[in-house]
Amino acid sequence: MAAFGLSAILAASAFAFSAVKWIGAIYLVWLGIQALRSNGEGGIVTAARDILPWHRVYRQGILVSLLNPKVAIFFLAFLPQFVVEGAGPTWLQLAFHGMLIIAVAVFIEPPLILAGGRIADIVRRKKSVGVWLDRGLGALLVALGVRLALTTR
Repeated sequence: MAAFGLSAILAASAFAFSAVKWIGAIYLVWLGIQALRSNGEGGIVTAARDILPWHRVYRQGILVSLLNPKVAIFFLAFLPQFVVEGAGPTWLQLAFHGMLIIAVAVFIEPPLILAGGRIADIVRRKKSVGVWLDRGLGALLVALGVRLALTTR
């Protein structure tokens, strides 16, 4: 988004920022309520008992990233400091730096995912652990959604 100017639109447009902020806040609160209502059979954490299709996990990750205006603002503030005058088009440099961040994440995130798999094994064995994790995560997501809704530019 930063490479193509969409982050700049969010930073410059009060309406665009507010729209993304409110949609993101509603989404977080909705996820939180789903987790709080969990009985151990289908909450966010206990859903780890089922293997989700990769496209569903990917879609949820994209939604979380797109509906969080702070991510866009972060990249708007972070990436431009690495743009070198005369080294090529600005958008191409920003896209390249964004791709570098993704490449680094390819090495950092898999060990975290493997650790998460170990935790998921514990959750699978003890339903009560999953229920309490869902409730804790649900409360956290609702709080983050409310905080996002109260955020000013």
